[in-house]
Amino acid sequence: MNTERKIIHVDMDQFFAAVEQRDNPELKGKPVAVGFDGPRGVVSTASYEARRFGVHSAQAIATAKRLCPQLIIVMPRFQAYKEVSQQIRSIFHEYTDMVEPLSLDEAFLDVTHNKKDIILGVDIARQIKRRILEETGLTASAGVSYCKFLAKIASDYRKPDGLCVVHPSRALSFIAGLDIKRFWGVGDKTAEKMHHIGIFTGADLQRSSLPRLTEVFGKMGQVFWNFGQGIDDRPVVTEWERKSVSCEQTFLQDIWQEEEVLAALESTIAELVHRIARSGFEGRTLTLKVKYADFHQITRSISGNEILTTAEQLKPLSEELLGETEYSSSHPIRLLGLGVSGRNKASSGGSQDEWLQLELEFEPWPDEMDEVSDS
Repeated sequence: MNTERKIIHVDMDQFFAAVEQRDNPELKGKPVAVGFDGPRGVVSTASYEARRFGVHSAQAIATAKRLCPQLIIVMPRFQAYKEVSQQIRSIFHEYTDMVEPLSLDEAFLDVTHNKKDIILGVDIARQIKRRILEETGLTASAGVSYCKFLAKIASDYRKPDGLCVVHPSRALSFIAGLDIKRFWGVGDKTAEKMHHIGIFTGADLQRSSLPRLTEVFGKMGQVFWNFGQGIDDRPVVTEWERKSVSCEQTFLQDIWQEEEVLAALESTIAELVHRIARSGFEGRTLTLKVKYADFHQITRSISGNEILTTAEQLKPLSEELLGETEYSSSHPIRLLGLGVSGRNKASSGGSQDEWLQLELEFEPWPDEMDEVSDS
């Protein structure tokens, strides 16, 4: 464990909503939600004024409007958000080139060896926050520590416009006081498992044995144990290798008739082919994602030795995967997605094409708001 590292996590406050309030003064101080105001619209970002009513990201617009009748819905302007994000990243690079963007509104920075020879990470974080405010008119929260795990949690600790430092000397006591749901990798289902074995806080995790954690959580057990002990040696990664290309569309009305579903599948294939061509990605595994009206979701995948780039290749495979799903008027489809992944050749032995279950991070269509959110 290298406690000499200086890692900063910067997270913009209510980013999309903040940009809208900045650019339209009439929205300042009012409850604002960025999203598509339609029957399938979802909140992408809610302003803090809206959050007081229980409005939050990934929430259905209809629900948000019930919670906050005076809510102002604003259509997203992704180009504007990207431009602001580029401004912010240029500020980061004045201090270090070790920048790992996580999304438009957050990033990790390794400032152990920085361009301005500033000794304390907290001083760099203060300067970055001030520069962002001066140059964009927006506030950011920052966390500073010796590892990514703690820097990320610290940035959320005093939002909005917060700054929190977790020094190595108090890392274990800080971790002990955390709710287990704040740990990276602990979603609702994992939290239920944690609670089942008596882990509710970081202190509980610290008292848990590694064998018990690996018995319950497999390989993630080692990760959770490390986090409990303040161990996280993950580097700040400046370049990522693309592992998949995907797209999805949510329908304004659920579909179940075969001709509708096949037409939707064909349009999704066309979009996927466009994205593959644009990215130059080469993959051999095709994954179909189906989300039903009740929000139950399934994925089906098939792999082979052939690189998938054309509609002629994708159509029969997609239809084969679709044939393994069930849909009807009582079980209609809400969302359909396709993705290509797997740069390596299929493993030898057995059938050339084999079924796999994969979890892909699907990229939504540019005009699709149902799956897009920021923090």
